[in-house]
Amino acid sequence: MSNIIEVENISKSFEGLKAVSNVSFYVEEGKITGMIGPNGAGKSTTFNMICGYYPPTSGLIKYKGNDITGKRAYEFADMGIARTFQIMKPLGNLSVLDNVASSAFFGRHKAKNMRQAREIAAEILEFTGLISKRNVLAREMGTPDQKRLEMARALATKPDMLFLDEVMAGLNPTETEGAIDLIRRINSGGVTIFLIEHIMRAVVSLCEKVIVLHHGEKIAEGTPNQVMNDSYVMEVYLGDGGAN
Repeated sequence: MSNIIEVENISKSFEGLKAVSNVSFYVEEGKITGMIGPNGAGKSTTFNMICGYYPPTSGLIKYKGNDITGKRAYEFADMGIARTFQIMKPLGNLSVLDNVASSAFFGRHKAKNMRQAREIAAEILEFTGLISKRNVLAREMGTPDQKRLEMARALATKPDMLFLDEVMAGLNPTETEGAIDLIRRINSGGVTIFLIEHIMRAVVSLCEKVIVLHHGEKIAEGTPNQVMNDSYVMEVYLGDGGAN
C-alpha cells in the first residue's frame, strides 16, 4: 500500500504560541487511521493544516506524492479530498436532499445540473440511511442526523480521502455503533479515512493505526493495542477521562 497523505515536521504557531510542533506521520491509502489526544492536544490544528484551513508555519504536506502545503481549502475537493466539521453547519433552510445535492456540484466529478445533483444526493442518502428524511429541513434535524448529514455532504464530492472530525461526539451507544458501521462501509467502498475521535471504542474498532498528540507533539503511534498499552499514553490521555 502507498501513502496517500504524508506529513513531515509540520508546526503551527499563533501569535508566538506553538500549537503544533514538528509532527510527522503518514496515512496509508485504503486504510482507516485515527488521531487521539486530550483536549488542546493540537488535533484540530493538525487536521486544519492538512485540509488547507491553516497554512503550517513550517513543514511539508503531501497528497498522493504531490506537495499540497499551503493549498487553499477550496482547492481540496477538486483533488479528491473531503472533510466533515466538528460543529455542523448545514444549509438550515434547505431540505436534506438539497443540502447533499449542493455538494454534488463540487469535487472532481461535478454534477452537470440540479437533476443529476439530486440523483447523486438520493443515492448517498440511501447509503447513509437518511433517505426517509430527504424532505426534512436540515435545521429541524437532531444532532445524530446532522452528523450523518455532514458525512453525506462530504461523500457527494466523491472523495478518495475523507477527514472526519469527531463525527461520533454527542451520540449514544446505539448511534455510535451505527456511525461505526457507516464509516466501515465508506472505507470498504475505497475511501481512505483519517479521523479525530474521543470515543475510544470507536477508535479501537475502526483504526488500523492511531497517532497520539499531547501538547502539540506526537507522543505515540501504532496499532490501537500498542497505543492503548503505552504507559505514557495511559497517563496523559486515558487518565484525562478520554476513554469513553
